[in-house]
This record gives sequence, structure tokens and C-alpha cells, in this order.
Amino acid sequence: MLLQSLLLIVAAYLLGSIPAAHLVTRWLKGTDLRQYGSGTVSASMVWEHTARWASIAVGLFDIAKAAFPAWIGLELGLGTQVAVTAGLAAVVGHNWPIFLRFVGGRGLSCCLGIWLVVYPWGAPWMAAFLVIGWRLGDSAPWALASLVTLPLLAHLVGGPEAVAPTAGAMLLLTLVKRLEANRRPLPPPGSERRKVILYRLLLDRDIASHTDWIRQQPDERGER
Repeated sequence: MLLQSLLLIVAAYLLGSIPAAHLVTRWLKGTDLRQYGSGTVSASMVWEHTARWASIAVGLFDIAKAAFPAWIGLELGLGTQVAVTAGLAAVVGHNWPIFLRFVGGRGLSCCLGIWLVVYPWGAPWMAAFLVIGWRLGDSAPWALASLVTLPLLAHLVGGPEAVAPTAGAMLLLTLVKRLEANRRPLPPPGSERRKVILYRLLLDRDIASHTDWIRQQPDERGER
């Protein structure tokens, strides 16, 4: 059972590393999505810079690549902990994909996939927060709010004990990825660096304007 669990987790990481957003953009436009907008390899950047219809397929794939190994873990009788770990391994693969030299996305779609399997109420809860943020023009802080409040939801409606640690792990991975920002350098030490760190953690960007950030072109990204 230990060997099965380890193999599943490794396979989940490799599956999560498949950069659908990058591949679709290459196929449709012949460009490198990492050079546009926020620089993340994600369905949201496909929406902004490639094709909106394609972003739906990419988003569904990203959800599935975390849901599938989590589901396999449960089907094999490996337990919820292994299933969650496999799903989180897919999130790590999505965020730090071995096939793109560890430059990836933010893993929110993958998190939705995990919730669909281990706690179905978590998926619409998280999706509702993201939709609200999208409608208000900035989903980054709302993504954090969804993960912080999910344990409360599980407590109120009698969800499994795994919800709190799973949400905590997702929150940690999200914050680490935002701060690491695909190895984008920070400003020199000082007030500007502190401001950028705060922007990254709370807003997932380096500047105040969300619109300017996600619509950057390659020449503009070089100036940041």
C-alpha cells in the first residue's frame, strides 16, 4: 500500500505538470504564454491572451488533473489522506511543472478538482468566491478568503476533518507561489520591496492595477 501511495503521488505530480495553457497557446498562436500578462501558465491568461473558448477547455483539464489522482486514491482504498496528498501533488506540479522548468500557474483550478472529490461542497464554495472576485474585477484576495473560510463551512455543515488541513495546505501553496512568482525578482531592499511583497501575497501581482498587470505585453513585462 505504501508503494501504491508513493507511485500515485509521483504520477499525480507529473500529471499536474502537464501545462495545458502553455500547449494550447503554442498550438493556437505560436507564442509563449509566460511572456504575457501575469506570466502564469493558467486558464485565466489563456482567456486574456489566447482564446476565450480555449480557456474553458484548459480550466476543465486543470480541474481534472487534480481530481483524477485524488479519486484514484479513494478508489484504491488508500484513504482520504493519500487522496488529498495526491491531489496536492498535482497542484505542486501545476505550480512548478517539471516540463516548463518549474514555471507554472497558481493551482486554483486544481484545488477545485480536489474539493470535487474529497469535499464536494468545497468546490462551489470556492468557485462562488472566485466568481464574485471576477465580477468585482480582482479575484486574487477572494481566492484567499475562500480557503480561509472553508473550514468554517465544513464545521457548520458537518464536513470531514480533512477539510481544515487540506485548505491550510492549499493556502500555503498559494501564498508560496505568489511570493515566488515564477522567480520574478523583487526590488532592492526597502519600502518598494515591502510593497511588492504585500501586493504579491494579497493581490498576486507587483503593481496596483489588476488590468494593467494581466494585459502586459512582452516588452512591458521586461520593464517591470
